[in-house]
Amino acid sequence: MIKKAIIPAGGFGTRNLPVTKVIPKEMFPVGSKPVIHYLVEELKESGIEDILMVVSSHKNLIVDYFDSSLALEAFLASKNKLHLLSEHPIPDIRIHYVRQPYAKGLGDAISFGKQFAGKEPFAVVLPDDLIFSANQPALGQLIEAYTKYQSSVIGLKETKTEDLHHYGVIKGEPVEKGLYRIQDIVEKPKQNPPSHFAAAGRYIFTPDIFNELEALEADSGGEVQVTDAIKASLGACTVYGKLLEGERYDIGLQKDYLKLIYDMLKTEKNPQ
Repeated sequence: MIKKAIIPAGGFGTRNLPVTKVIPKEMFPVGSKPVIHYLVEELKESGIEDILMVVSSHKNLIVDYFDSSLALEAFLASKNKLHLLSEHPIPDIRIHYVRQPYAKGLGDAISFGKQFAGKEPFAVVLPDDLIFSANQPALGQLIEAYTKYQSSVIGLKETKTEDLHHYGVIKGEPVEKGLYRIQDIVEKPKQNPPSHFAAAGRYIFTPDIFNELEALEADSGGEVQVTDAIKASLGACTVYGKLLEGERYDIGLQKDYLKLIYDMLKTEKNPQ
């Protein structure tokens, strides 16, 4: 069973500047809760028991959010308003933190979880992506696929051609409905993408991924890309791609963030 998850949250959020100079994208409000709250709820619903958040020195708001506030609780108690804290409670789950000194890419952030993961398979969930499913949570869908095939699995969403350059895009061989054996993966293709199936911010890895990450050199932008580690592992390991059910919103894209706010108001997903 998958019981551990890593949330890489140490980046600068450059796609959302200038607001991310002061507010981490993980703390962008969606209704009365920030993005990161929904992510942690998804992990808990999927059976995760321990979360490692990889943060940086400018992400203290995330740590504060999941910490208790004795001053706030005392104030609300004095006003007979303690019920306000129970309307949208912070998920009760163990959260650990580690600092990433420099933003050197997703692969580098994941590598900080080697000791945390140990010899167990683990999940990686990106805070850019919220996926709302009416049935099984997105990560739960990946866990189901891992349980069946006992190999690394990447969450996929079918994506418009004009948006594929934002993501890792796979070439895959169908195994069963909605599941592909990955033959190749290309990071942010500028032209001729191998398919319309893009990585959707949900991964389950076996511990072998750490060996691949350690062997990688940084790319031309100085970053270590997990896509390159996945690509390097394909010769020795089987990696699957699972099409995820549910509506995906990439918070890093303004159009997706605004659409999420609009959709929540329209469908009353968050009645607050």
